Amino acid sequence: MPARPIEFISAINVNPANEVNRLGLADIDVPYLRRYSRLLEDGGFDYTLVPYGSAGHDPFTVAAAVTQYTERIKPIVALRPNTVYPTVAAKALATLDQLSNGRAVVHFIAGGSDREQRREGDTLSKAERYERQEEYIRVLRRVWSETEAFDHDGKYYQFQDFVSRVRPVNGTVPVSVGGSSDDAYRVGGALADIFGLWGEPLAETAQQIARFSDEARRAGRDDVPRTWVTFRPIIAPTDELAWEKAHRTLDILKDRSGNTNSPWVGRKNWNSPEGPANVGSQRLLDIAARKDLHDRALWTPTATATGAQGASTALVGSYETVAAAILDYVDLGADLISIRGYDNLNDAIDYGRYLIPLVRQELAHREATGERGTVVRQDPLEQAPLGQPGLVTS
Repeated sequence: MPARPIEFISAINVNPANEVNRLGLADIDVPYLRRYSRLLEDGGFDYTLVPYGSAGHDPFTVAAAVTQYTERIKPIVALRPNTVYPTVAAKALATLDQLSNGRAVVHFIAGGSDREQRREGDTLSKAERYERQEEYIRVLRRVWSETEAFDHDGKYYQFQDFVSRVRPVNGTVPVSVGGSSDDAYRVGGALADIFGLWGEPLAETAQQIARFSDEARRAGRDDVPRTWVTFRPIIAPTDELAWEKAHRTLDILKDRSGNTNSPWVGRKNWNSPEGPANVGSQRLLDIAARKDLHDRALWTPTATATGAQGASTALVGSYETVAAAILDYVDLGADLISIRGYDNLNDAIDYGRYLIPLVRQELAHREATGERGTVVRQDPLEQAPLGQPGLVTS
């Protein structure tokens, strides 16, 4: 049986600002966006996430621009259901899909922070937000499939006599759902094509895959969502150089407000002085509190330094070490690997030159020969990671 395809995801940047250079730029730099989009495609990425935030750019417009600068890469539009009515979003996504010849993907954000949701008028509880998301996805799928006008009378959305003439190229747009709560597992397991996870240790990741897979079976599905796992790799030619780079990056993240009492440090963050309300961030901070290094290369102080605002755990090491760590997650069942750096442009260049080719070469060699570890050596995880002697891994 052929090996399942493993694909790589990045995140788009609209200007040169990032968490390392701290330029603080807000406006779109069109030549930079064009260059960055093409760099990701040339580097072997299959998808790029177009993120959403209450203060940020419209992801539909940015995604449309990305499709015009590229031929292959698929933009993943991050969508909060409170911001766009589902019939409008269905047409917008189908339009993007036609514009890109079938490349559109949508990633749903139910909303992990009450404060952030209220910035755009959303006062629902977290449980209600997941209920609304479930109804929203069902409406989208019906809009994409119905050829006759229909009515909808749901808890959160009501409309009559609607039909869309704007169809996705392949009949639908892939739907991604993420999260670490019971509600996320339930909705994503039942309805998602892709389920997104933040980078946790292997044991915890396996537990999460099992949870949403169980929910998929409970919903009567014959399949389960593909697994998307996100990391912030910090790589260099050797393990020693990678660890030096990691600690320099951590110092910058800690110093974002000029002192270690910054609201970016630990459980206090810009969303809430009490700490993150979403389960995913809470899990990352709890994992980080146990120890700094997990498994082969998963490093958690970056999560602590940023209050675990989004995907924030790093994979640290040489190109070979981090490729081996990624392959550990592939062996666990991950289908899509999301990697984006703290120094976005330079890291994306390095990933495309050194990291993605190594992973793909090892997987191709496995499929061709049945042999493992010939291109990328994967030592048993019981051994102390290279460059960090004496550390005990989980």
